[in-house]
Amino acid sequence: MEKSKLNSCIKRIVTAVILIPLTIGCLYAGYPFVQAFTMLTGTLLAWEWARMVPSARGAFWGILYTFVLAFAVMLGSWIAYFGVLAGALVLAWFKASGETRRNLLVLGVPYISIGVGSILWLYELAGFSLVLWFLLIVWGVDIGGYVVGCTLKGPKLAPKISPNKTWSGLIGGVLFSVLASTAVCWYVGAQNHLLFYNVLAAGIAVIAQIGDLVESKIKRSLNMKDSSDLIPGHGGVFDRIDGLIFSAPFVYVMFRYVLFLI
Repeated sequence: MEKSKLNSCIKRIVTAVILIPLTIGCLYAGYPFVQAFTMLTGTLLAWEWARMVPSARGAFWGILYTFVLAFAVMLGSWIAYFGVLAGALVLAWFKASGETRRNLLVLGVPYISIGVGSILWLYELAGFSLVLWFLLIVWGVDIGGYVVGCTLKGPKLAPKISPNKTWSGLIGGVLFSVLASTAVCWYVGAQNHLLFYNVLAAGIAVIAQIGDLVESKIKRSLNMKDSSDLIPGHGGVFDRIDGLIFSAPFVYVMFRYVLFLI
């Protein structure tokens, strides 16, 4: 392995060893730690998005994204949150008038607040075990995609968007996600529902990979490699949890409305 790749791999491992237990610990500890950790993560995303997208009012956009996120985190009713979101979108659209990246500036309002908020809403709906299951699935996509993709390589998944991603990496990510789902199901005693959760895990894995490609497309349009350099070996917060916040609304809606009715 090349020295640069080895150093990057070591940084990724060390960072993961620190961040994964911290994330799980906050989830397990519950209120107010999980809310504080969610808010901190979302605030960093807001800062990154405001920094990534060129504008004449960078500070304004960072504050607006954080403000709407705070309502998503603190309000017990998602209906009340969507009232705030609607007002913020109108404000963002008029404030972005004349900006070269108007659509991206406005997109940051729902992208961050709904993506991050959905994780907390899922936690409040279903608790620690289900959110842990969800996190492990998305982490499985990243780990499996990196390990299998770098080992087997092969045909590119979306060469014009993300040249390093391969079909073998996607398949490896899905397999790792299903393995993670299986482990959680056995741990919590949900073996009778193993097939159901594993099929759902595979679908979430694919959606998370799409989220990764969406972020890559946005960064490519902005001529950026990483969203920031906050996380050694990973780039920015957005680089680390792009698939998570993209798939979180789908998971929340599934468990809040669809699976509840089955």
